[in-house]
Amino acid sequence: MKSANKGGRFTIATLMAASLTPGALALERVKVAGGLLEGVLDGNSGIASFKGIPFAEPPVDNLRWKPPRTPLKWKGVRKADAFGPRAMQNPIFGDMGFRSNGMGEDCLYLNVWTPAASGKEKMPVLVYFYGGGFNAGDGSEARYDGGSMAKKGIVAVTVNYRLGVFGFLAHPGLTRESAHHASGNYGLLDQCAALEWVRRNIAAFGGDPGRITIAGESAGSSSVSALMASPLSKDMIAGAIGESGSSVGNSRTRAEAEQAGSKFAAGLGIGDAPSLADLRRMTADKLLEAAGKPGVQWFWPIVDGYFLPKPAADIYSAGKQARVPLLVGSNSEEGSWTWFMGGAKPTADNYRAALKKAYGDAADSVFKLYPASGEAGVMSVAQDLASDRFISLETWRWLDLATQTGGKPTFYYLYSHPRPSMRPEQVDAVPGLAGGVVKGKKPADQPPPAHGACHSCEIEYAMGNLDSNKVYAWAPEDYAVSKVMQDYFANFIKTGDPNGPGLPEWPRYDAGKRQVIDVNTRAEPVRVRERYKLLGRLKND
Repeated sequence: MKSANKGGRFTIATLMAASLTPGALALERVKVAGGLLEGVLDGNSGIASFKGIPFAEPPVDNLRWKPPRTPLKWKGVRKADAFGPRAMQNPIFGDMGFRSNGMGEDCLYLNVWTPAASGKEKMPVLVYFYGGGFNAGDGSEARYDGGSMAKKGIVAVTVNYRLGVFGFLAHPGLTRESAHHASGNYGLLDQCAALEWVRRNIAAFGGDPGRITIAGESAGSSSVSALMASPLSKDMIAGAIGESGSSVGNSRTRAEAEQAGSKFAAGLGIGDAPSLADLRRMTADKLLEAAGKPGVQWFWPIVDGYFLPKPAADIYSAGKQARVPLLVGSNSEEGSWTWFMGGAKPTADNYRAALKKAYGDAADSVFKLYPASGEAGVMSVAQDLASDRFISLETWRWLDLATQTGGKPTFYYLYSHPRPSMRPEQVDAVPGLAGGVVKGKKPADQPPPAHGACHSCEIEYAMGNLDSNKVYAWAPEDYAVSKVMQDYFANFIKTGDPNGPGLPEWPRYDAGKRQVIDVNTRAEPVRVRERYKLLGRLKND
């Protein structure tokens, strides 16, 4: 019998011999549509990982700004032991921790973690989409690692998709050349292609193509809501999880996006109205540099008439979305009170002034639903309002619409456990939105102490990946919260219901309850409806 090498790769002979020991056998090679893949087996956990699997042709040269195409087949055995390149992106979030093999337009790869032994198990599948405002992120980030979920009996997948100008540029010329008379949502089409690849190939990894739950945080959560709404992807989904994000508030039209795209193209310095050939000849670095200049609007999903034939809110209102179990929530400090107060001290008078600036004649109506007095009260309520304005309102709208029209169980949460302090060795650094730190900062740059769970800080807890983050001084209570949250997620992926033995009971949303996930996890009445109805009306006025 050949022995395992130092990198942890096992030969087929090793695996055959290992079958003599109960529980020691695991997949290392699998046959997918493109050819034979060889992954890496973790001898300690029994989890096999397959990284950098192409699910579409590289979208380069003449395939830039075109829907993804079926990947080419390869000969022999393809090593699947390293993450593929991440999508083109500027360093918007300086604390993102990538493990990818560089960056480039050739980025359409996915990664699989499986506990399967034979490839015949038909285990539930999790497909996770990263966040980053549709302009940053990567499936290689350690906080999304699927190994911990695989230990729960789940085949876990992370997916790359095109970002920014490469993933979401709409342009009249692109619309004209499209067989579907659409442009702009290439990143979402990438996600759809990845789902199709998973549906066709995941059985080889021991997964059940009929039990695919999609999940994501922030832009990834918005993606999940869009994938549920799209006629191209809704039939491939058995369940969905959304963490702090939704597409139901997005009604930007293709015509509006085409106008912005034409303006961007005209400002590239290659002519007043450059041709598509001119745009495709530009280097990726030059395009990225131009997209990152001050004043250039971010590129993100639109109502293109194809992937999204109508605004997502209209699709959900009509009950035309995927009718599947849904678990959705947001965090208690998605936005800081300092954002809403504009740097002013948290006094009652300053809070009233901030309301007047934001809502004009409607300020008194908002105050009635977001009342505050005293410094602590102003900080708490202004934090709620900042969070709602940023992302919590639209996240709830998605859940509420799906509950009304979907006919399937829905579950609502509020994640409120703050991250602990940073480790002492993290000097000259401040916490970043992506879970890491931004280096080179002075003590004066430190943000005020957290008064709740900030945006994105639940990811390591939900995915069981606290140990992958060396920034924070995790304590026993953090591991306890992580176990509860991950168990909820794992149960939902397996059964469409987060409840299970040893967990606090989580009532359905239609019972008027939401689950507060913290050291003291508990159910509480949902009291946000009147607030959100008012904010929704004011936003649309």
